[in-house]
Amino acid sequence: MHKSNKIEKLLWAIALPGFGQFLNGKYVKGITLIILEFIVNYMSDLNQIIINSFKGNIQEAIQQTDYHWLMFYPCLYMFGIWDAYKDGGDTAEYAYIPFVLGAFLGTVGIIYSDVFQPFGFLLGPVWLPMLFSFVGIAIGVVIFLFIKRRQPIL
Repeated sequence: MHKSNKIEKLLWAIALPGFGQFLNGKYVKGITLIILEFIVNYMSDLNQIIINSFKGNIQEAIQQTDYHWLMFYPCLYMFGIWDAYKDGGDTAEYAYIPFVLGAFLGTVGIIYSDVFQPFGFLLGPVWLPMLFSFVGIAIGVVIFLFIKRRQPIL
């Protein structure tokens, strides 16, 4: 039987938090993450926000958003991805840094998504947090590589 690798688990966790945990055999954790994802998704009206954002209706997406609930999503999402990756096999020390910074800056992106306009464009509650998350992940990778390079080889 084929054993899933870390990248496969990470990609399934990107598709939906909890799927990577199923591949790792962590069924209770997987079910818990899926239930939490559905609750946050429903309470924040995330699917409608995504639809409006993809159609370019940013103001409508902003008005539709329940920010109190949506602010949970980046941490839940990035934790699900990190956890599936971590439990998928040997993981380097400090490999969590990109995930943590992605979650943190994604949350900051949600907070400012109704007012911050990079390059003069209002990106709203989907695109700005995604942009901020990618920046956080990139910064985290740089920090991780810097720390890894600075550690003495035994």
